[in-house]
Amino acid sequence: MESTDPGLAPVSLIDVASYLPGEPVGTEYFTPYMRSARMAKNVMFRSPATRHHVDRDETAMEMVARAVEPLVERHGAQAISEVDVLLTHTQLPYNPIVGCGPEVARRLGLRPSIVLDIQNSGCAAFVSMMQLARMILRTTDARSALIATIQNSAGTVFTQPDIRKLAQAPVPGDGCGVGLLVKNADAPILDIETRTYPEFAGDMDFDTGSDRKWWEPGEGQPCVSFTESKITKVFARGNRLVPEVALAVCERIGVKGRDIDTFVTNQPNRLFLRNWHDALELPAERHPDTFDRCGNLFAAGIPVTLDIENRAGRLRNGSIVLMSAFAHAGDFAGAAAVRWGAA
Repeated sequence: MESTDPGLAPVSLIDVASYLPGEPVGTEYFTPYMRSARMAKNVMFRSPATRHHVDRDETAMEMVARAVEPLVERHGAQAISEVDVLLTHTQLPYNPIVGCGPEVARRLGLRPSIVLDIQNSGCAAFVSMMQLARMILRTTDARSALIATIQNSAGTVFTQPDIRKLAQAPVPGDGCGVGLLVKNADAPILDIETRTYPEFAGDMDFDTGSDRKWWEPGEGQPCVSFTESKITKVFARGNRLVPEVALAVCERIGVKGRDIDTFVTNQPNRLFLRNWHDALELPAERHPDTFDRCGNLFAAGIPVTLDIENRAGRLRNGSIVLMSAFAHAGDFAGAAAVRWGAA
């Protein structure tokens, strides 16, 4: 839980931007190869209408550079080049040994004092990195932070010939979302709640469908694997965790869930989205849904959705925007409320 000590310096999320690679990819790209119609009908795997796929040679660093371009246009090159803190989260690390942060800094012309690649917190990484950036800005001389979430596994992992046949293959989409945080009170972060659930750690598997480890040569294509029993458990956890952390933030900032102006979550599937805004007693129009346009963007879902809503003029300055998400099979959840000021 983030400290609400009024003596601490306020930190604002002053802007968001995003990038979606390539042209939209229709579900017909997958349907001729589907081998399990029954699993495809499971609520966890009902396909979006479209999604975006990274090109084989498109790197995480290039995606961040494209996403940051609107921030440069709006705030000037100097505001970005003088960023003190750079945090990145990449769904599929481009280099399994080295994080992408230093190369992102090089490509953007940054010389930050702190560069961190965050591999945990999954679909809730944007909230988690807001929390970390806020703590750094409050406790050091750093004045600004850039946080970037990169989802790049849809056009890579989920288009492999064997994986393309699976029910979950059409669900993910690729994209990158970024946020700019500054030590001021222009668009303050009101509160943040994060919770770790170690009892659920390890419930999400990444394997090759054989005894081969993913880094070893041989047959088999690596992917996140699901069993129907695990799907049921993850669904129950997700239904509970996202509203729990969201309502904890609401209580501390003194508002009811139904009074939130905009509720932005990760976008795993339609049923989660419906259940989450029902739990907060919010009408669907106050809970933006980018699933059918972008698919499941994992950690990039929150900032991409924020950017789409902001560019459409649906986020008014001074409104309360509440973000909430859970990660992996439920080992982490986080929520954050901000007084919007990036319109």
